[in-house]
Amino acid sequence: MDPDSRPNSDVPAEIIVDEPAWRRVIPRAEAVVARAAGLTGVRPTIVLSSDRAVKLLNARHRGINKPTNVLTFEPAASGMPGELVLALGIVRREAAAAGRRPAHHLAHLVVHGCLHLLGYDHEHAGDAREMEQEEARLLSRIKVPNPWRVGAVMR
Repeated sequence: MDPDSRPNSDVPAEIIVDEPAWRRVIPRAEAVVARAAGLTGVRPTIVLSSDRAVKLLNARHRGINKPTNVLTFEPAASGMPGELVLALGIVRREAAAAGRRPAHHLAHLVVHGCLHLLGYDHEHAGDAREMEQEEARLLSRIKVPNPWRVGAVMR
């Protein structure tokens, strides 16, 4: 996939703050999300939610009864936006474990989810490496350190 062939976009379709604590943990969380998504040219709806809500969605849609950092949902129909749902507690814990700023980890996960919507995946080693390189390349444009340096956490 040619990253330079992506449509020009600087904001997600919609940002929903379902869990108000996001704003306490990451001041201007919506701006972080918009900037990160804008790097990819993808315009999903992005929901900043709780671990509990993400756990329920993960169980319902993937059969996994636990929260995860980000869930990516393909568009319901052609021309519709996809959706990303992020779990605050998981994002906070992963950022702390990796010694990263929560805002940087949030930006990484938004880019990660948007790349999934563009068709990237990490099921095979070669595909994972390609996706990781693209994440690092995009994040460097907004001065977010490479999340794949030694000690980084991505689940």
